[in-house]
Amino acid sequence: MKKSIQNFIKPYLLFISCLLLIITPSLGRQPLANYQAYYAECNYQGKQWIIIRKYLKAGQINYLAVDQNTLQTSLINLNGAVIVPSTLAQLKTKYPDAPYFRAMQWASRQSFALQDAGVIHGYPKEKGITLTIDLCPSHKPLDRVIFNSLIAEFKKIEQPVPVALSISGRFMLTHADDIEWLKNLAAANELSITWINHTYNHHYTPGVPLQDNFLLKPGTDVSFEILGTELAMLQHGLVPSVFFRFPGLVSDNRVADKVLAYGLIPVGSDAWLAKGQNANQGSIVLIHGNGNEPVGVKDFIKLLRTNKNQVYNKQWLLYDLRESVEDEFKNSSMPPGRR
Repeated sequence: MKKSIQNFIKPYLLFISCLLLIITPSLGRQPLANYQAYYAECNYQGKQWIIIRKYLKAGQINYLAVDQNTLQTSLINLNGAVIVPSTLAQLKTKYPDAPYFRAMQWASRQSFALQDAGVIHGYPKEKGITLTIDLCPSHKPLDRVIFNSLIAEFKKIEQPVPVALSISGRFMLTHADDIEWLKNLAAANELSITWINHTYNHHYTPGVPLQDNFLLKPGTDVSFEILGTELAMLQHGLVPSVFFRFPGLVSDNRVADKVLAYGLIPVGSDAWLAKGQNANQGSIVLIHGNGNEPVGVKDFIKLLRTNKNQVYNKQWLLYDLRESVEDEFKNSSMPPGRR
């Protein structure tokens, strides 16, 4: 009986969630419609792009596209231009050596792990790390001290400071002021932000085994968790990247394949600081900036202070996630194995 009731109300809950995505961020913004996965290739402003999404804005078709070599994403309006529709499988076959598709291929090989599937390590040219900050649902304010500390320590040698933020839809619903604050830092050239899809709801039930928790919770609509989050990002004026982070870093082959089928690259971490994992050269470091992980924030501030002299001498740097993954996969051979 309980399951029948859940199945009955699920479509209505999904409708309400989608409605909130459209009207909550700002009533003054133009609404988006028909947001969907769509694959094609095109030339735009002298560059070749791979289109992965399309949607309507003010009655015109817009696209989310990725540079297959740099992994940079962009929002483009190709009204009147000619594009070549394709499929993700065809594009992978046509451009097998592009870092974007090679990273997806590598992530697919690592998709059988219950935790930390996907890319977990970058390839910096010098000593340093790639910092990822998770913004899971939380009623607590953003840990702004993280960002202020980053800017203070790196402003003389790295400006803007690169950081990747894994953001959930429910965080966006309750932290509009924090998002605007982050956007203002980016506009002021203080931060360079890569926005990672961290699902809309970020399901988590304490005490439930991992294989039935987070994104593996029975009945989870993976398509909504992906596309709903991207739509929320766009409504907040954020450009989604091609990266995806599993809540709790928990997944299985089935759900990982669904994520990859949307043209997204799962990104894990080999240095979750709050769990006592050390950051080494090339590590993709994970901390939480949603107010729920003070230990991780404290450890990161300590890490910054410990490497202060190296920072000033440019011997310890922060790396852009897109560049780290590009460097990792632009060579002719695949990485030898998980680090």
